[in-house]
Amino acid sequence: MALLEIKNLHASIGDTEILKGINLTINKGEVHAIMGPNGSGKSTLSYVLSGRDGYEVTGGDILLDGESILELEADERARAGMFLAFQYPVELPGVGGMSFLRGAVNARRRDAGEDDIDNLEFVKMVRSKAASLGIKDEMLKRAVNVGFSGGEKKRYEILQMAMLEPSMAILDETDSGLDVDALKIVSEGVNALRGDHIGMLVITHYQRLLDHIVPDHVHILADGRILQSGDKYLALEVEKTGYSGFINAA
Repeated sequence: MALLEIKNLHASIGDTEILKGINLTINKGEVHAIMGPNGSGKSTLSYVLSGRDGYEVTGGDILLDGESILELEADERARAGMFLAFQYPVELPGVGGMSFLRGAVNARRRDAGEDDIDNLEFVKMVRSKAASLGIKDEMLKRAVNVGFSGGEKKRYEILQMAMLEPSMAILDETDSGLDVDALKIVSEGVNALRGDHIGMLVITHYQRLLDHIVPDHVHILADGRILQSGDKYLALEVEKTGYSGFINAA
């Protein structure tokens, strides 16, 4: 059974149709990349999948593990195994990093019928995973993303993904605002989480991210439609020729 199935998905913001019939299937263990120019619908797709308010699905369906999630709220989708790493992570003043992570992990465990995680076990787990991402204890003691640099915010999101162990992860332009060193650290964190237990959808403008997170499949999105799909070499073609050739051909 497919992990994520997007079937003829149409979605609008107000009277403006953004997604115009998206079809995509992602299996566990696969990394799919979606590339496209500004305004193509890439971020809208990530928001619709994760259940963000303000977007109306006007046609089609989204199935996670064979079950439609269209009627689920964003938090319900997250507990079911969906994870979204934002292009611009938000600050949460007054919400401590450790408390935030513990609450999220326990919400997932309760939904799975498990007991809350032991506090000592939790602290050991967080510190171990944080160290691999270059996140110091001092960062964990601060409010979520408050005063963080762009690279720190992205590393913190990958830490959240590592702790929550989702079945489906969506990375919305994770490379945005990262310098070369931060991009390498974040990509290494993502690659460490790859495996048969998870599917990933990586949304990006540029090939440079896909040099680090090598996808199994690449899709070109423009004007709310997938114009072409291929393997990792399709991304290299985009880097050489740009998107105009794909759009004109379509």
